[in-house]
Amino acid sequence: MGNPLRDRCTAAELASVEQVIEIADKISSFESLERIIEADLAALDPDKMPLKWRESAVLGILEFGFADVDRRIPRVSGRATAVVAAVCQRCLEPFQLQLEVEPKLLLLGTDEAVDGFDEFEVWELDEPDMRPQDIVEELLIMAMPFSAMHDTIADCKAFELAELSAEANDEKVLRPFASLRMQMKQNEKDPDE
Repeated sequence: MGNPLRDRCTAAELASVEQVIEIADKISSFESLERIIEADLAALDPDKMPLKWRESAVLGILEFGFADVDRRIPRVSGRATAVVAAVCQRCLEPFQLQLEVEPKLLLLGTDEAVDGFDEFEVWELDEPDMRPQDIVEELLIMAMPFSAMHDTIADCKAFELAELSAEANDEKVLRPFASLRMQMKQNEKDPDE
């Protein structure tokens, strides 16, 4: 076997040997995820493009086994994390987006169904052979938000610009009142004019 993350085999084969796969890879190894990130970053000016974003690590672990005592229902659980480059949809600036998934999956064919395993999510396999990498990649893609944004307001430049704009508008609003106030004070001093 070469790399168990990329090797094709059946879920039952992985479960029968209770395969444990440690994930220590790069975004560039996950082609679909890489394309999605690249399409998002294409909106940036070239000078704002994050450097070496494809080299960002994908880390985690997958543990295969059976969910039932009869050893007929393959399952996988584990964890995968990645920090990906993204574009904030508020301020349109690049930032680092933390993705984290903790799968607890039953690996079933499209025509299979089971009851009584509520702690697991069913993962339908289109064909008998699978690559564990494809599961990790799809889970990370599903973990990406529809509209990526900075986690905190303090990090987002849109709120800085909004504050500056509000301050500028406050100055504009205050100026006419200040002039009116000065004119009223002048009229109080000189009531005959």
